[in-house]
Amino acid sequence: MRYAIYAAVLIQALLLSYMMVPILIRLAFAFDVTDKPGQRKVHQQAKPLLGGVAIFFSFFATIVVDVVILVLLRETGFVQGTFQTVYTLLPRIMRVLPILVTVLIGGFLIHLLGLIDDIYKEKLTYKPKFLAQFFITVLVVLLGVRTHFMPGNWLDILVSIIWIVGVTNSFNLLDNLDGLTAGVSVVSALIFGIVALLQGQTFMVFILLALAGAACGFLLHNFHPSKLFMGDSGSLFLGYMFACLTILGTYIVPSTPSLVPVAMPLLILSIPLYDTFSVMFIRWRENRPLFEGDKRHFSHRLLDLGMSHRQAVIFIYLVSFCVGIAASLLPYVSVTGSIVLLIQAALIYVLITILIAIKK
Repeated sequence: MRYAIYAAVLIQALLLSYMMVPILIRLAFAFDVTDKPGQRKVHQQAKPLLGGVAIFFSFFATIVVDVVILVLLRETGFVQGTFQTVYTLLPRIMRVLPILVTVLIGGFLIHLLGLIDDIYKEKLTYKPKFLAQFFITVLVVLLGVRTHFMPGNWLDILVSIIWIVGVTNSFNLLDNLDGLTAGVSVVSALIFGIVALLQGQTFMVFILLALAGAACGFLLHNFHPSKLFMGDSGSLFLGYMFACLTILGTYIVPSTPSLVPVAMPLLILSIPLYDTFSVMFIRWRENRPLFEGDKRHFSHRLLDLGMSHRQAVIFIYLVSFCVGIAASLLPYVSVTGSIVLLIQAALIYVLITILIAIKK
């Protein structure tokens, strides 16, 4: 029954996201919320920018509606009998509800910020957007969404702020080819979901599957050639959710011999982080503004190697899966095994860097 409920959450979010997209496409064209072609763009025609609304709304509705129904009907025989697995988790759900509400409120604000940027794309610069992200992140962290493994509360707060802002923006920067950010999000959410499942974090599995379903429903419309883009409202929201959920998750089991598994989120989310650091390094080396868009992202350099649009995106999916699935083993191997897995992940990116540096 537990796995049937997991599947139901995934399908619920997927179908809701998938069915919303055609409506949002019409709305985007009606109000001219589109991304126009340009020198730094790959697409050749205007694309609707409201796909992020489908991702946010389907995820939000799935989580909120399911939790509310479960809480309201918790004393009925139907819930206690049919959803016994989830019913036994209700006390735990009620304890973490304030943190979940904090994450969802922050997610709504981040989504709203991205939506405003999508609508007024030519009028907003990166400075006010970054400042707004920073204040939202500080609010969420001060309300309890932060790490607890640093030697000191203030260090936990600082690391959490840097992590949330960094991951949020890395997903935003990754959104530069059809299907890229949505597909990487599906892969990452499913791997995190497997980790949570193995460690008995049932409620976290539900949240991650809802996120995977919401991204997957959109991806069915966004894979090349795409019908619409997710825009900042989608990429910022996805990055924010992954940042917060990785902070709230646990990666160490009683048999884990070291703290190395704490690095697991870095590996599972290494694609957006690698893309961000590599493109920022290129801009710095070429003496160009760090926040000015260009076609030097990881995906663009794969296109320069001769890959097709789909080949480049699928290649990145495979890298994300290979590094992520290896990272999921960290809690269950020895210290030596953990070091080997970390070296393996690092070497994968070294090989990729050498490959894409061949053609400039």
